Amino acid sequence: MDKQSVAPPGTELTKKPFTAALPSASPASQSKWSNSAGLSETRKPGVTCSFPSGGQKRQSHSSDHQLSKSSQQGSAGYHGTSHAQSWLVGGRSPAHASLLWPFSFGRGKRQAATKRRKRVMVLMSDTGGGHRASAEALQAGFEQLYGDDFQVDYVDVWTDHTPYPFNQLPKTYSFMVRNSLMWRIGYYGQQPRFIHVPTQTVSSLFVSKQVAAAFDHYQPDLVVSVHPLMQLVPLRVLRQQARRGKRKPVPFATVVTDLTTCHNTWFHPLVDRCFVPTLYCKRSAMRNGLKEEQITVHGLPIRPAFSQKLAPKHQLRRSLGLERDLPIVLLVGGGEGMGAIEKTLQALDDRVGGGCQVVAVCGRNKALIERLNHRSFPGGLKVRVCGFVTNMAEWMTASDTIITKAGPGTIAEALICGLPIILNGFIPCQEEGNVPFVVDNKVGLFERKPAAIAQILEGWLTVEKAEFNRFAERAREIGSRWKGALLRIVVDLALMCDSALEVESIKAAAHKALVQHSSA
Repeated sequence: MDKQSVAPPGTELTKKPFTAALPSASPASQSKWSNSAGLSETRKPGVTCSFPSGGQKRQSHSSDHQLSKSSQQGSAGYHGTSHAQSWLVGGRSPAHASLLWPFSFGRGKRQAATKRRKRVMVLMSDTGGGHRASAEALQAGFEQLYGDDFQVDYVDVWTDHTPYPFNQLPKTYSFMVRNSLMWRIGYYGQQPRFIHVPTQTVSSLFVSKQVAAAFDHYQPDLVVSVHPLMQLVPLRVLRQQARRGKRKPVPFATVVTDLTTCHNTWFHPLVDRCFVPTLYCKRSAMRNGLKEEQITVHGLPIRPAFSQKLAPKHQLRRSLGLERDLPIVLLVGGGEGMGAIEKTLQALDDRVGGGCQVVAVCGRNKALIERLNHRSFPGGLKVRVCGFVTNMAEWMTASDTIITKAGPGTIAEALICGLPIILNGFIPCQEEGNVPFVVDNKVGLFERKPAAIAQILEGWLTVEKAEFNRFAERAREIGSRWKGALLRIVVDLALMCDSALEVESIKAAAHKALVQHSSA
């Protein structure tokens, strides 16, 4: 399997993949999908934060500041700014560092009080929780940086703006991923370009009218896709509208939300920009016809809460009702509470007992929550049962380690929080590459069996504490590079329609924020 580095943007692979930018490890210490205890070796991504839907069925979500119906509509072209320039020293891209976070660059005085807000349309779908989480993060990032300058709508085009059976995509996905063989056939069968391009082109003949109506409704100045099946069809519709004189060319960007293993449908050579999280994804994009100048390596768009400074760990534990001095294990079952949560808790109770406390995040799985709330743990294990949470940054910051499936967003969030990771499963195909990413970068282990997971944790809490501390340090090292990824992506997206922005005033606001940050 091809591997990748987590080197900062712009660096090239020099040694072996995955660990190229990190201290090299001896061959004897390199594990292959295994753990330090020598044990043998799912589903739903990590918990996401959703806004209330409102409107009919699942209409798009937008920021609180709604665009007036009488506002002038229009579109902007892409001005081709270079992401490699240093914005604070005269370039057009803002500084690619998280030290300015969370200062708001767009809340100063406006030069033109009647200036029309630019509209950003984010295309997503609820096939797994990661796409919606990324869309919400982008929306929050625009609000954080630019205030009222932008209105961001995230739209499930397939569900809300296509006819049957295309509007059943999320249900079809949920059914297929539960059948590993069926999912692998569908996933790899659509990988070749000579198959998925004709297939989606034919699909566009049936859905183009409704998709065009969605663009007419939202009148976007910028379209951003955070889903692999929302490149070819939207681009085709936008080109058709431009040829017919219905709108000016609209810049189009793709924000890849897979960490390592990317389906080829993510990449279309006609996009203006493609933002990827790793160098491995960059190579995949170039193999699929994108030029290097179209691709930017920033990291994953993680929710803003993970880039903001939270209260110290002991204060968070007190506010969350947790014991201050007892190690905390965060057991995440995803938005739907999937995975062997009950079996893992039982194994931890048998092996570790009162040596730690576990926060079990069960998502929307009400039956599981009910069972755990009425279950006793004779070994003395302290268990805190949670449903769907919207403050995951606080729970992760308060924790010492995490057990989760190999969802890209949850992995990135755990690294930012410096948590050693135990992966207990993955969705076939798109999440398989995340396992060697975690193992080879020495930030965690992979183990399916609950009893073996309990053995690993017992070691980390006792004789293997040195290994645990090394994993935590490496996690913080890698996570620090991704902490400002959302900021960097949002700024580059904003500059794709910067005709509506007073660039110099925004630079001045950023400089003022930097001075204040330095003197704090």
